[in-house]
Amino acid sequence: MLTPTEEALAEAPPPTRGGGALRYLLTKAGGGLVSLVLVIVLGFLLFRVLPGDPVLTMTRGRPASKEQIAELEAQLGLDKPLIAQFFDYLWRLLQGDLGESYVFRVPVTQKIMERLGPTLLLVGTATLIAVALGLWLGTRSAWRRDSRFDKVSTSVALALWSTPTFFLGLLLMAATSGWFPTAGMVNSDTPPDFFSQAVDVAHHMVLPTITLVAVVYAQYQLVMRSSLLEEMGADYLTTARAKGLRDAMVRRRHAVPNALLPTVTLVFLHMGFVVAGAITTETVFSWPGLGLLTYDALEKRDLPLLTGTFIVLAGAVIVMNVLADMLYRVLDPRVRAS
Repeated sequence: MLTPTEEALAEAPPPTRGGGALRYLLTKAGGGLVSLVLVIVLGFLLFRVLPGDPVLTMTRGRPASKEQIAELEAQLGLDKPLIAQFFDYLWRLLQGDLGESYVFRVPVTQKIMERLGPTLLLVGTATLIAVALGLWLGTRSAWRRDSRFDKVSTSVALALWSTPTFFLGLLLMAATSGWFPTAGMVNSDTPPDFFSQAVDVAHHMVLPTITLVAVVYAQYQLVMRSSLLEEMGADYLTTARAKGLRDAMVRRRHAVPNALLPTVTLVFLHMGFVVAGAITTETVFSWPGLGLLTYDALEKRDLPLLTGTFIVLAGAVIVMNVLADMLYRVLDPRVRAS
């Protein structure tokens, strides 16, 4: 008994060896590289046309003469034409230098690396929970189509998916007032041992993690439900039932694996957007990650830091898109045969 994927592979013409896979890999990698170049150009130009002067922002509240302001502009390279600034930035970027933060006076790369860990911890935890919850609910909803469980879970998923992240975060803060910390990653008076620090971090993660999961899992659930409903009417499932297989086995061994293909691809596609979408959540809960760092850089007009975080976050989206294309080729033999 063949699944639809295996039947399509059997009917497909034999793939060309070596060249097809390499060409596919180079095409996707080249497309990702072009997108990254466009992100670099856009990231540099976008924040330099925004209203506001970085030098005036830095000297706000402090007396500074015109000569001092001009000297500071020269030190930061802001006295040069925009095209000259761009080529200077591009040359440094090719050497792995994202510049120096105006506000923190440290290399942008160093500041990003300091904040990368908290973001990966928050986003990674939320993604794992959202994927597991979305796939489980999507499978149950499809297998129990039009039941009360299906209607309620789908309605809740649609409602949460349409709720703005910041609004949901504020609602959770108000609803759980005093139960969980609403700012930061760890309390200053927490003992320095590993267990105490881990428990405190986990306590601080509850609300931001729930916020991210609530707005992310719904997409996985709805896609999984739709994919499984399409599979349930397939002939190979009818044949499996006719052979006396139980519904649980038919679902687990035949329907779910085929329905997982678009959902697994979506997970990789969406992962980059989750990283970028953490900006709102981290800002609401003052979580010390890349999202809050981006917000602070935007507020203080720290151009090198703002451009660096933009490139990193947008680059994450590009990399995940390329990986999703690669994974799709591995999982779906029909793509390999094309």
